[in-house]
Amino acid sequence: MRVLVRGLSLLVLGLALLGLGCKDLVEAPTALTYGTNPATYYLAQAIASNSPSHTGGAIDSYAVSPTLPTGLSLDPKTGIITGTPAAAAAATTYTVTATNTAGSTTASLSIEVLDPSITITTQPASQTILVGATATFSVTATGTGTLSYQWLKNSVAITGANSASYTTPATLLADSGSTFSVHISNAYGGSATSISATLTVTASLPPTITTQPSNQSVSVGQTATFSVIATGQGTLTYQWKKDGVDISGATSASYTTPVLVLADNASTYSVKVSDSTSASVTSTSATLTVLASSGGPGTFIATDNLNDYRAYHTATLLSNGKVLVVGGYNGSYMPVAELYDPATGLFTATGSLINPRYSHTATLLTNGKVLIMGGTNFGAVSNSAELYDPATGLFTATTGNLLTARADHTATLLPSGKVLLVSGRSQAGYVSTAELYDPTTGLFTTTTGAPLASRATHTATLLGTGKVLIAGGFRASNLNTAELYDPGTNAFTAITGTLSTPRAYHTATLLSNGQVLVVGGAASAVAELYNPTLGTFSDTGTLLQARDHWHAAALLPSGLVLITGGIGPGSPAPLLASAELYDPATGHFASTGSMTTVRELHTATTLPNGKVLVAGGSGFGYLNTAEIYY
Repeated sequence: MRVLVRGLSLLVLGLALLGLGCKDLVEAPTALTYGTNPATYYLAQAIASNSPSHTGGAIDSYAVSPTLPTGLSLDPKTGIITGTPAAAAAATTYTVTATNTAGSTTASLSIEVLDPSITITTQPASQTILVGATATFSVTATGTGTLSYQWLKNSVAITGANSASYTTPATLLADSGSTFSVHISNAYGGSATSISATLTVTASLPPTITTQPSNQSVSVGQTATFSVIATGQGTLTYQWKKDGVDISGATSASYTTPVLVLADNASTYSVKVSDSTSASVTSTSATLTVLASSGGPGTFIATDNLNDYRAYHTATLLSNGKVLVVGGYNGSYMPVAELYDPATGLFTATGSLINPRYSHTATLLTNGKVLIMGGTNFGAVSNSAELYDPATGLFTATTGNLLTARADHTATLLPSGKVLLVSGRSQAGYVSTAELYDPTTGLFTTTTGAPLASRATHTATLLGTGKVLIAGGFRASNLNTAELYDPGTNAFTAITGTLSTPRAYHTATLLSNGQVLVVGGAASAVAELYNPTLGTFSDTGTLLQARDHWHAAALLPSGLVLITGGIGPGSPAPLLASAELYDPATGHFASTGSMTTVRELHTATTLPNGKVLVAGGSGFGYLNTAEIYY
């Protein structure tokens, strides 16, 4: 009996041990990993299966958190990730949990989904060139990874044309009408093809219109003057048209209508410009608005306030008729920009500058964008530049920076579409160099020749000849010297005459007769005219109020020049609200209505409707007010 009990006890113990051993045979999984981690996938492209591995016991099921990017899935039995991404996704860490009856383990897996598509931001532009010259077509594009380019002529690939720009060999007349496009791709399946740009090859180039006739709004009983500025070979001839019909005797660079009646309202005016080779170009049409009553000539009326107080800013008339107000200073540096819409009379905010700045320049490019350059940024002179795109309302950095940091410089759009920057000041002193911005590359290059004098707060005026007049400015004291930049030689040359009065912070306005009116910037009230034919300056009328600096000037559609505000000479120097008009026909200044407030460091912009927007500046404090002159 004792033996039987002992045997039963051993049997029970053995069964217990056997049960314990069966449980220990199920081991928890450990060390879960994935073969591809981190994983980068591309939109609409099937991924290679991403399989897990682990140690420890067999896995019963897998789960992932958070949910995988759209289009991807995890097999709950195998843990393998497969699929085709259907949406881009930023890099995100996902936790995969592997489980069996004995326990679980996790793996952290990083996955991002990139969009491989390519976006063309600047299309190739059609060109007209002389036979024997070369043409360069360029494209700007963005996309994932390194972009590859293949240019095509008439839809046929051009051997070796594999960069963002393509320069043709010397052209033949037979090349005229050829089309050039570019196919862009990357290693991830993205691709895009540009529009086709057309090459026109001619034995002689037509004239180039640098200043188109502008729309005007005048009162019944008055006259309107339309003007054009053009360059070309030999002596240019002009023929003005009203509503497409030639106007007898209207054969000069400007045309003044007879006394207007209401029936003239909505008439259009254009001009055909021909050169000595008989090549010709026709201007855009300007529209005339005839008002029943003007409400009184020479009137300033308040308009909407700026969103921000600002002085030292810029105001640029855009191709769409709106005015872009950029940067400035109001005790702090201004990163904000805004738009004035003449149709509504309102200011609205637009994109912010990448770099706050004042004493900068703003230049409307031929592609409709605005180039913002240099200036002072948090006490330091800047070498940065950025572009404002009216289509997006955003600012983006240019491809390259200025070669020299500069503020109080000038920027002039040349007939070639490039922009000339001249002199200014830097942290080290006055700048003695000049450089060119090329919108096709986004890069700055130095001019072949340097300016003859370093200067700041000078003026730069594009003449009808295509040359640029650099006049006056400051370097230790006001300067009376002037020089010309010639785009043909890319160099500067001295001119015959000098200013009769040394000037800085003055204004220079190109008149419809091709001469340049230089006003203010000195204690003297005498204004001067530069004659491009003679290369000399001569005194013209005397201002009713001397304007020592920081006034503004605007050319009116009538050909008159409006001078507003500024600071007069004396101690204490008076802040001015007065305005006056210069008449090129008489060479005299006459009083016109006063502004609603005293202003200096403001802007004055002639609108397409012929009115003038006066905005911001400083009076007895920084201003956010604006007013309209009409």
